[in-house]
Order: sequence, then structure tokens, then C-alpha cells
Amino acid sequence: MKDVMILTGAGQIGMAIARRMGYGKKIVIGDKKPENAEAVSKIMNDAGFNAVAVEMDLSSRESIKSLIAKAETYGDITMLVNAAGVSPSQAPVEAILKVDLYGTAVLLEEVGKVIKSGGAGVTISSQSGHRMPALSPEADEELATTPTEELLELDILKPENIKDTLHAYQIAKRCNEKRVMAESVKWGEKGARINSISPGIIVTPLAIDEFNGPRGDFYKNMFAKCPAGRPGTADEVANVAELLLSDKGAFITGADFLIDGGATASYFYGPLRPEE
Repeated sequence: MKDVMILTGAGQIGMAIARRMGYGKKIVIGDKKPENAEAVSKIMNDAGFNAVAVEMDLSSRESIKSLIAKAETYGDITMLVNAAGVSPSQAPVEAILKVDLYGTAVLLEEVGKVIKSGGAGVTISSQSGHRMPALSPEADEELATTPTEELLELDILKPENIKDTLHAYQIAKRCNEKRVMAESVKWGEKGARINSISPGIIVTPLAIDEFNGPRGDFYKNMFAKCPAGRPGTADEVANVAELLLSDKGAFITGADFLIDGGATASYFYGPLRPEE
């Protein structure tokens, strides 16, 4: 029996983290598209890792529980890397809330029930959660602590209160951050840690599609005018994940790490500031 890493979302960021932290572990890769999970699994196995692909839908509790049950057949779950989700240009409001908000909350809850003492997890959020104006303390607490099956019924998430897919995405990512804080208390009771990472523009095949799409100029302007002057790489996200998942991060839990080259700082206090 091995220590097991669960990786949800077979993309560049998740794979970069798994390559950094998955050696010596059984890596169970879940993705809604089995062909994506199989492709990443093959790359990992060809590089000497021990990975297996599983079809998983983050918007379904039963699918998440099935993935966890499969992972448990290989050993103790000691690590979670959640990089699954949909973007504002990929999906309608309802799907963004069901996957990015509800699905992430369920995953953190279900893995938190079985995570081994000494284990750790990271979930990939987004800089978008930092762009939205502050919510009320009451709204933040609702997003953090409402039972998962009641989350989508909150007033703040009613269709009439969501402006568009970007707004839905921002609220979902804000919820991720608050949920990680609340879940870290429960994970701590089991001797485990959970944190979130909020990347900015990271070069992936999806991002390249966005650069060449209708919002391409917006994205190019964002990274040109941020302090770093460039987009990031999946490996730079993995650098932070490595800290959070290793013993060096033993005193870090319930936190969110913004990795955006300073784009959010520029949005509030620099040349990316929206014109009034």
C-alpha cells in the first residue's frame, strides 16, 4: 500500500504540481474528460511516476466519492491537488457555480473526512476572487460555512444577483478562499492542512486560446501592465504548491496565496486600474 495523491483536473498546473510532489506516491488523476486524465497519466508514467486515470465530474458528490473510494484502494490519501474547474468563457453561470463553487466545496469536505494525519492539500482558486469588491462579513461567513448541499440556494448566488459569467466566477473563487479557511479547521482536527493558490494569467493551452480569442487584448494588456510584465508558468505555481504541501509549510493552513505577477496590485493601485 502506498501514500496516495489525488489530482483533480488534468491540466498543466495540476500536472506541474503532481510532478513536483507525486514521486513515490500513487497518483490518482480525475478529470471529466477521460482522455485528458489518460494523457496526463501517460506523461507521468513515462517519466517514472505511478499514475492512474479516473473519470470524475467535480459537480457530482457521487462522482467525487467514487474517485476517493478508488484512491483508497491503493493506500492512505496523504495529498490533494485540486486543479479542476471551468472558466468564464467556457461555461454558463449555472455550470460555473456548480463546478467551481459547489464542487470544490464538496471535494474539500469529502477528502477532509479521509485525509491522513500529516497530510496536506491545495486547491487552485484564481486572482479573480481578489478583484471583486469586498462582500459583507455575513456573506463571507455564509460562503465559508453553509452546508454544501445548501450552498447554491444562498441569496447571493440567486440568478438575479449574478451579473454574468465573470461575476459568477469571481464569487466562486471568493467562496473557494473562504471555504478553505473553514475547512482548514476541520482538516486540522485530523492533523492535516489545506490551502488555496490564486494564480493570475498562467500560460497553458487554454490561456493561449484566450490570448487569441475575443478577450485576448484584455489579457495581453493585463500581463503587459503588471509589475512582472509577463504571464506566469505552471511551474511557478508549483513552486508555491511545493512549499504548501511539504514540511516547510507545516505552519501554513487556511491561507490563500496570490500568484499573479502583481496584476491585482496594478488593478487597484496602478495602470490596470479601471477608469471610473
